[in-house]
Amino acid sequence: MLEARKIRLVMELRQQGITDQAVLSAIEKVPREAFVPESFHDQAYENTALPIGHGQTISQPSVVGFMTQALEIGPRMKILEVGTGCGYQAAVLAGLCRRVYSIERFRELLREAEKRLLDLRVNNVTTKWGDGASGWPEQAPFDRMILTAAATEVPQELLDQMSENGIIIAPVGETSREQTLIRMRHMPDNTWEKEELWPVRFVPMLDGKVGDNSEQ
Repeated sequence: MLEARKIRLVMELRQQGITDQAVLSAIEKVPREAFVPESFHDQAYENTALPIGHGQTISQPSVVGFMTQALEIGPRMKILEVGTGCGYQAAVLAGLCRRVYSIERFRELLREAEKRLLDLRVNNVTTKWGDGASGWPEQAPFDRMILTAAATEVPQELLDQMSENGIIIAPVGETSREQTLIRMRHMPDNTWEKEELWPVRFVPMLDGKVGDNSEQ
């Protein structure tokens, strides 16, 4: 039953404009039901966002597909993901690149994501608990970066951790009703070329250091 729904979803994604076969294949290989609460398993292959706890959601598959496709990932690349969430986006990215580094500020969400990735034998994702806005300078530079929470602008600390020709995909906006997905390219002269892709709605990136009780 779930397998038939998955095939239908992949066909739907292709019709919507996700044409990169490697991206479609990566999505098809990841069991989305493993990343949502059991009560939502029957909706795992519907093209909709679903709650995962702590006020966070798993993005709808079309958004995951479009963001992944827009990253233009190559097999030797190193990717930074800001906002691990349930681990689904990281699992999709892992099927396309050399290594994913992923940061999550909610410790319980991170523990659950780490267990899922381990159970699925996804071995090229490295995670840490921390403030995503600070990035992961010890592992920089990154070839690609994806933000899964919305900011008013991409923090300079993250821009500084990108390699030449790097690409960042991020939702930006002042409010949840005014978010736009943008693609930023790091040019050879160290400037950034910004392209607006389409309207989106993501949970906001939280400000401040990690460590309060809600994040333990």
